[in-house]
Amino acid sequence: MLYFDLASPYAYLAVSRVASVLGRMPQLEPVLLGAIFKWRGSGSWSATSIRELRIAEIEARAKHYGLPPIVWPAAWPANALPAMRAATWAKAQGRTEEFAQAVYRAEFTRGADVSDVAVLARCAGQVGLDGSRLAAAIQCPAIKEQLRQATTAAWQGGVRGVPTLIVAETVFYGDDQLELAAAGRAP
Repeated sequence: MLYFDLASPYAYLAVSRVASVLGRMPQLEPVLLGAIFKWRGSGSWSATSIRELRIAEIEARAKHYGLPPIVWPAAWPANALPAMRAATWAKAQGRTEEFAQAVYRAEFTRGADVSDVAVLARCAGQVGLDGSRLAAAIQCPAIKEQLRQATTAAWQGGVRGVPTLIVAETVFYGDDQLELAAAGRAP
């Protein structure tokens, strides 16, 4: 299982290449990284003095992996709560991978704001979901609860950030750990 949050550029790198590295697409599990930060007692590097260093690192990794150049949204990181509820809604319809890929492309190759419900609705429509239902779906108590439960279960299962891939009970944290997972080596 690969845990992701749509605001995470490292998760974008992992989701974009995990199938080619592992030879199959693992189940994708949307989780709320903000809640994990809170439980962890630390926040995102995006609000620290190493922000520019990490941005350059992510851009270099994308190039190394053969992905399109990163286009950073103007307000990155955005409040990803609407996006993560939308990903949970897409999961309920069996479209997690397609939706996540569409949102990541919009966000990190075109600079779209994933806190904008209209952006999310367009992404939903691109992958065969009814984008006109997205705004109501992300306010649905059941969707909110599913995201809370998934995030809590991830934390209890050892997820301390995203992307996290769990293979046969081994936790691989970071997009740069996919090759270790494919080789069956512990991090």
